[in-house]
Amino acid sequence: MSDLRVGARHIQSFLDMPACPYDSLANSAGVSPSSIALVDDWGHRISYRELLFRVDGFASWLHSERGVRAGSHVAVLMFADVEFAVALYALSKLRAVCVPLPTKYRKPEIVSLMDSADITHVICDERFESWAKDFPVSVEGLVVSRGPEDGDGFAGMSGDAFLPEAPALEDPAILMFTSGTTSCSKGVVLRNYNLMHAATVYARLMRTVPTDSCLIPIPIYHVTGLIALLLQFVLVGATTYLQRFFDARRVLECVRDEEITYLHGSPTSFAELLPLRPEFPYLPSVRAMLSGSSYEPVEKMRAFHAWMPTASFQVVYGLTETASPALLFPYDSPTSVFAGATGKPVPGVEARIVDEDGREVASGEAGELQLRGACVSEGYYRRQDPAFGVDGWFATGDIAYANDEGMVWVVDRKKDMINRGGEKVWCSALEEVLSEVDGVSQSCAAALPDELYGEVPIAAVVREPGSTVGEDDIKEALAGRIAHFKIPVHIVFVDKIPQTRGEKPDRRAVSDAVRAQISGHSNAGHSS
Repeated sequence: MSDLRVGARHIQSFLDMPACPYDSLANSAGVSPSSIALVDDWGHRISYRELLFRVDGFASWLHSERGVRAGSHVAVLMFADVEFAVALYALSKLRAVCVPLPTKYRKPEIVSLMDSADITHVICDERFESWAKDFPVSVEGLVVSRGPEDGDGFAGMSGDAFLPEAPALEDPAILMFTSGTTSCSKGVVLRNYNLMHAATVYARLMRTVPTDSCLIPIPIYHVTGLIALLLQFVLVGATTYLQRFFDARRVLECVRDEEITYLHGSPTSFAELLPLRPEFPYLPSVRAMLSGSSYEPVEKMRAFHAWMPTASFQVVYGLTETASPALLFPYDSPTSVFAGATGKPVPGVEARIVDEDGREVASGEAGELQLRGACVSEGYYRRQDPAFGVDGWFATGDIAYANDEGMVWVVDRKKDMINRGGEKVWCSALEEVLSEVDGVSQSCAAALPDELYGEVPIAAVVREPGSTVGEDDIKEALAGRIAHFKIPVHIVFVDKIPQTRGEKPDRRAVSDAVRAQISGHSNAGHSS
């Protein structure tokens, strides 16, 4: 790690990291051209030599035929296909800004994001071509991937080689939208140094090597799929398997058949794997698992340790604003005395916890987590926000505390803390205890407005297969473990925990479901 000046910023980072994603691909292709870079949903295996060839040809075509230049804002509305990677790395070569958009969104939402990002060009899958008339670009600004199942969705889109301007670490590279759980989505500007530092941090801390392989069955337009997996694995010259949609059985079949070594997902995606353990009892290839995006209950981590005892299970905390990694549990979490903690700051990132007046709190005291460093964005696109301080500190909006050894526990979003008549209830802590109740597979705690207390805790629960556990059973089990004021006053049973489009638990939806249940009971009583 060395002191670097990037633009107006001073950071601690790696002197030997590539200047941009394209350079990392070119390096890997030069070292191991015949190694497999990508395997798509149809089984096409693309070597590093082939991937670089496609990227170079597509970049030349975009430059000569579509006028993409340094600084162009190019929306990429595509699934986790080889073509997504080709577009991403081609835009990096051109020094254009890639704007990945969520394929789960509806047309009005996509158009709104495009309008706010000053889009000049759109690269999309053919499934979205019918929306093109509403895109804020000309016909010449639209590029459509057709027939990726046949092996090359950009067939015929290749130009003569040319030498672009050399990339710089401070170049804006990706404009990625937050999932908008607290407000409308914000466009986060991630520069080359944010991306390459993040990918390098993952590779070094996780000891990723060219013989490793990962799987991306999660959205590739968010930081986990795009940076923590794709960029990291291309950086080291390893293999990435791409799946357009998440299906737990297909994930485990791929892990077994292709001997995947590395898994990174959300607590929800990991929870959906656990019931299939009897079908896949032995998965010896897996050496590392990372869980992020929301709180991972300790009991679930221990269940994975029992299933794959030779693999480490680590928690990672990050945001779109931190290009993914900010805190990482440094070793196997379920076997640690600190199980349940989030982790320590990754190299190149500083963390502090402050009170409402901005003063750092003492060890063990809760406050707002703030971050500063090489992974942290410099701000939102065309939007001033007080979360980004003038001194480089970013206010996460998450409540955390730390011990004397620097281990950090992220306990909740500020807005997700339940205030029951002055008593504080942390949603993550309540979910941890719920996960220990027999018959409970997953849970999501939330707040419900209350005339007497202001707010009271509630929860949505997914039962384990075959379980008949009821609301009274759960409350009785909790009564011996937590204070009375922390016990959910209402529990609804669901088939799946509702999620935001950012793959996080949707606490508002849980609150709405409980209100609907209460209203239904009231109406039934009134009508009788």
